[in-house]
Amino acid sequence: MNPLPPQSWLDGLQEAVWLVDGGSLSIVQSNKAAERLVGMSGEDMVGKAVTSLAATPQDCAFWSEPLATLAKGIHSHTSVWRADGVLVPVDRRVTCVQHDGAPAVLMLTMLDRSAQEAAQQELETLLSELRSTLDSAADGMLVCGLDGRVRAFNQRLAHIWSIPRELLLQRNDTAVHEHLASRVVDRKHYQERLSAIERDPLLESTDIFQLYGGMTVERRVVPQLHQGHPVGRVYSFRDITRQAEAQVSLRLAARVFDASLDAIFIADSRHHLMRMNPGCERLLGPCAAALEGSMAASLFGSGSDASFMEQVQAGWESDGFWEGELWLPRDNGAYCAVHLSWVALRDDDGRLMQSIGFMRDLTQQHAAKKRIEELAYSDVLTGLPNRLLLSQRVETAIQGARASDTGFAILFLDLDRFKIINDSLGHHFGDRVLQLVAERLQACLRQTDMLCRLGGDEFVIYLHGADAVVAESVVRRMLEGMLSPFLLDGMGFSIQCSIGMALYPQDGTTLDELIKQADTAMYRVKERGRGSYGFYQPQMNANLLSRMKLEHAMRQALGEQRMAVHYQPQVNLATGRIVGAEALIRWTDPEFGVVSPTQFVPLAEESGYIVTLGAWVMEQAVREAAQWMHEGMPIVVSVNVSALEFRQAGFVERLTRLLAVHQLPPTLLELELTETILLQDAQEMELRLFSLAALGVGLAIDDFGTGYSSLAYLKKLPIDKLKIDQSFVRGLPEDDGDRAIVSAIVSMGHALHIEVVAEGVETVGQRAMLQQLQCGHFQGFLCSPGLPGAEFRQLLFNSSHGLAQFAPVE
Repeated sequence: MNPLPPQSWLDGLQEAVWLVDGGSLSIVQSNKAAERLVGMSGEDMVGKAVTSLAATPQDCAFWSEPLATLAKGIHSHTSVWRADGVLVPVDRRVTCVQHDGAPAVLMLTMLDRSAQEAAQQELETLLSELRSTLDSAADGMLVCGLDGRVRAFNQRLAHIWSIPRELLLQRNDTAVHEHLASRVVDRKHYQERLSAIERDPLLESTDIFQLYGGMTVERRVVPQLHQGHPVGRVYSFRDITRQAEAQVSLRLAARVFDASLDAIFIADSRHHLMRMNPGCERLLGPCAAALEGSMAASLFGSGSDASFMEQVQAGWESDGFWEGELWLPRDNGAYCAVHLSWVALRDDDGRLMQSIGFMRDLTQQHAAKKRIEELAYSDVLTGLPNRLLLSQRVETAIQGARASDTGFAILFLDLDRFKIINDSLGHHFGDRVLQLVAERLQACLRQTDMLCRLGGDEFVIYLHGADAVVAESVVRRMLEGMLSPFLLDGMGFSIQCSIGMALYPQDGTTLDELIKQADTAMYRVKERGRGSYGFYQPQMNANLLSRMKLEHAMRQALGEQRMAVHYQPQVNLATGRIVGAEALIRWTDPEFGVVSPTQFVPLAEESGYIVTLGAWVMEQAVREAAQWMHEGMPIVVSVNVSALEFRQAGFVERLTRLLAVHQLPPTLLELELTETILLQDAQEMELRLFSLAALGVGLAIDDFGTGYSSLAYLKKLPIDKLKIDQSFVRGLPEDDGDRAIVSAIVSMGHALHIEVVAEGVETVGQRAMLQQLQCGHFQGFLCSPGLPGAEFRQLLFNSSHGLAQFAPVE
């Protein structure tokens, strides 16, 4: 029997070696490399069954074969268990080294393949990432050798160039290039540009081609380099049809490959920003460099919270990407709308490796969309809301009425004998007359009402919260307004109208029903002689009597000292200190009891008595504010001013005299105006506002956000404060719509350096949400209702001496 090889000879081998007895299949000898591979000493392995080294069912099956089969040997890739439980990939060989009648000895050798498999895995991961990146690109990509052979492409390329699937499967590079050339309208120019590129391997170029079918494509060509030498070319193709049609200048910008039309950022597996392309840096502005390394979601301001990333990751899990519209903050405090497509890149095991975000500026699209919406909801001739917008407004009113058990009125107005104007003076003249009529009718309405032109000389009016009494009052005002002669092109003429009225819900439960009933009532008015009004089902006697009694009592209340001015504090959300007060009129009547301002103020406005009431409240507020100042407790007092009072001749002069009489600095007085005031007689009101601002009087917009006006006045008028209407505060913090509106108003205020005050705050949750949204101040029952002057003075005294304070939100 041949002796076993010397141990020193085996230990000199780099491979792990075991000698196995062919009969018992037990290990009789091993070398040092074997000990290192499996983590066991040679003594511990001698005598063990060779099957103890088998880690797979295939290995076990091999060692169970007859000796004759084993003697034939085997060479394969398999694995072996190390003593610490780690599975090691190996290259395994089994050969028979001793037989020929002697006891068979099998030699088992293994070579560790861990490093080789790790390198292969890394290479596969890199290739996977490159393939994913190529297919996630917004552009079509084509990589060719210098000889024109296609090395790689993505699906976007096939889509842009409409390459048939069967052509891609043929792997016929010549046919592919021919197909591309056949799709270009100006084939000659296309071929000339390709020839120029082929002559200069280092040439970079940008070209724009028109394809059959109407698509405009931008092609960017850059050399593919290896160790500084050109080995091929990379072609990128982008569909720029819309950009080319909308802005020709974008074609020039799109020629720079490094300045992609998309802003692109790359984030690591923990969502930290790794890189941003130049387009992204330009979109973000100077702050881009400082953002590198931060969370990618922080690019979008409020979108950086956990819920946003949960939505993104859910999209990654289901589709591999997330897309949507977000607001991107700019350095100047403004926001830019962008469309974000955020793609997840994973390895073969599904682990997130990186993510790539593609952003596109939607500023122009939003502006166009806004213009389209304006046209969709407006009458082209008069600029008034059309029936579509009226339908939405009425539907909202119906839902609110069901919850609050309130109603509203719909008026149908038709100009009497308007056909005479069109027939005698022409339709162009008639259109201008309709514009004048619309302006005059609009001036008779409140901000919460809506005037709509149906077409021709027919108008529909929605009166918010109006019963029969209010509706009749408004109609009378409109008829009186129409009595004044019109003047156009030096021609004076008169126009009268007939108005029918219907009330919700007694006359109908839908807009169509109410318009139909009001239209019927209008025709009955025309039958009775025109120039008047009528209800669909008149039942007004009781309401008229109640209104007359209430108006009479209101006019007597001042002389009988039944009205008073209360003061509601305005509190700084951050410090909890009182920073101002709003003057509120209160009326307690022996017969009617406590009469709500929502009941008698509209009546005062409709009757014109609001001028008297407003002047009285102003005098009381200025007098008491001056008294508190002289007592060492100066505070800004806000006074509501109606549109009718503000338009009175000499308003600024009377206010100046009032401040002088009571020696109150103008800076301690603030006037609360509605948006309606700013829109009616805009030029005259603008001069009046600047006069007040020059005097030092503060100007606030009350019930901000409830109108349908343009916001252009905010940047050109001296507005100091915006008061968020309580209808938006009421739904906080749960209502997403209210939260979004309040956030938008606060952001607008910050951007324009205008203070923001939230009205009607009644709960701690509302206050907490307002502070979270960075609203500066609030008022409402949470801190205090309106208090009589003496009680408010005591509250102000306590606050100024540190005896009382409304704690800020923690």
